[in-house]
Amino acid sequence: MTKNLFFIALFLVLFIFSGCRSSHEVEVKPVEIKPIHITIDVNIRVEKALDDFFDDLEAAEDKIKE
Repeated sequence: MTKNLFFIALFLVLFIFSGCRSSHEVEVKPVEIKPIHITIDVNIRVEKALDDFFDDLEAAEDKIKE
């Protein structure tokens, strides 16, 4: 019984003092935020539709002048 008690006490002492040796450090670095520039050209359909519309108007105008 005394052997078991000795090993339990030894284990507890080692367990308790083992936690004192470790140290943790947290390094906080500044966060760098860079601007993001995105250019998306979505006017192709609108431009094509306008070109078709005005081409039709110009064709009609040419017919009227003739």
